[in-house]
Amino acid sequence: MPAEMPSGRDAASIDVNVLAARIGAFDAVIGIVGMGYVGQPLALGAHKKGFRVIGFDTDPNKVDALNSGKSCIATIADDKISLMRDSGRFRATGTDADLSEPDVVLICVPTPLTKNREPDLSFVEQTSHSIARSLRPGQLICLESTTYPGTTTEIVRPILEATGLKAGRDFFLAFSPEREDPGNAQFHTTIIPKVVGGDDDASRLLANAFYSSLVDSIVPVSSSATAEAVKLTENIFRCVNIALVNELKHIYGRMGINVWEVIDAASTKPFGFMPFYPGPGLGGHCIPIDPFYLTWKARQYEVPTRFIELAGEVNSAEPREVVNAMAVALSARKRLSLNGARILLLGVAYKKNVDDLRESPALVIMDELVASGADVRYFDPWIPAIPQTRAHPDLAGRECIVWQPERFSQYFDAALIVTDHDGVDYAELVGSIDLVVDTRNATRNVRQGRERIILA
Repeated sequence: MPAEMPSGRDAASIDVNVLAARIGAFDAVIGIVGMGYVGQPLALGAHKKGFRVIGFDTDPNKVDALNSGKSCIATIADDKISLMRDSGRFRATGTDADLSEPDVVLICVPTPLTKNREPDLSFVEQTSHSIARSLRPGQLICLESTTYPGTTTEIVRPILEATGLKAGRDFFLAFSPEREDPGNAQFHTTIIPKVVGGDDDASRLLANAFYSSLVDSIVPVSSSATAEAVKLTENIFRCVNIALVNELKHIYGRMGINVWEVIDAASTKPFGFMPFYPGPGLGGHCIPIDPFYLTWKARQYEVPTRFIELAGEVNSAEPREVVNAMAVALSARKRLSLNGARILLLGVAYKKNVDDLRESPALVIMDELVASGADVRYFDPWIPAIPQTRAHPDLAGRECIVWQPERFSQYFDAALIVTDHDGVDYAELVGSIDLVVDTRNATRNVRQGRERIILA
């Protein structure tokens, strides 16, 4: 049951130490809004620690699946969800009124971009209004969605304080950015250090107490804006460095130098170098999007972000560079053009070993190839069919082909490796198709038919 707090919205002083003690005893109720790639791992982590967890989602199919003990994410096994449900300490709901029940509410909703590449905080705003309608004294609200510095205090706080309750006195507000890496079995929620920021002493105390009980180590920072900036910095760092190696790939390629060999050799230096790897473009919900949150906010301060924007331009151009590489390879090796060429595309998920298509460069590449007249089929063991997407509506309904390498040479002129899932036999692929364009160096260990392979 939730902690007993003063009734009404004109609450008296809240004893922060009472809630902190309940959190420390794993007696608090945790509510998680958004049961996706961030919310489900958080629910599992909080449940494993002993908390009672309520998962909130606007998708009734997802709510029904979770309450039936089924995962909605391929990287999370059904048995983990069923064990959590069967414990009696987890349930999923789509009812906003239930948001009054948790002592701690974590907001894990999408923060995409608009068509004009500006921040879309509609999900955060809608969730904040839903929480406000049931907000009671003594609750801790933590935003985890990646966003620009100032969102917690400029967007979430005013919506919640419109109830008459005051942050830091009646309810408590913090920001702690998610650090999930879907498909990475080496790291899970509770062992990844958690950055935690709040704007008043009480909120910081409670947020630190909660996340200390959830994860092995926390990294307290001075404010929510600082914590928001930490998350953006992490992903912009990756974006810029990936752009750098993508540019080096093109430079060294013209010189006849294998950039992957260069990176492997440079990585032997024990200090001052961190390897990043080129690819067909950026995908997922973080790296292609987060830099634009900062560049948009920076304009309010009249600060240029030329370096960040240039990195975005380089990475955004990569899918078309891949299409050009395929066109050149077909012409040089087979005297064929893209128009009429039969191409097998390997991998459409945005990264290896996940069932996530968000911002996937493979969809851009497929659209470009089809627009050029190519007959494109795909193989991806994680994506049985391409769903409807806003940016690529014409690709919806395309289905993954059956893996039959003995027949590939009859049907395909070339193969294009875009996402390097594990469990795919790339030696079979190279042995069955006499032209393979590889954007991920997935064929590096294939010895036979090396002349068949072009790195792009």
